[in-house]
Amino acid sequence: MGSRKPSAKAKRVAEFKAGLGDMDGIFAREQAHQEKIAKNKDVVLEKKACTSKNRYASRWEAEAAIESCAEHGTGGLHCYQCPYCNGWHLTSKPQRT
Repeated sequence: MGSRKPSAKAKRVAEFKAGLGDMDGIFAREQAHQEKIAKNKDVVLEKKACTSKNRYASRWEAEAAIESCAEHGTGGLHCYQCPYCNGWHLTSKPQRT
């Protein structure tokens, strides 16, 4: 067992960290990566949920589009009001209750 002195412990810790290499740099890069993902999350969600879809001004127009799609063989569509643009979009996911 080594010495219990604080200076000896600090020396052991320093030697251990030196043996690991530049771990601080790895953690800093990972933190920066996570921050970048968090910033872009809203942009990606908005694109997926809103900007990549057709927008209808009213529920009536969206339901007319659903009927038109059904006439051409695409069934199971529902409409929902978008939280980003307040317009209406179509989805094939089941309706939420």
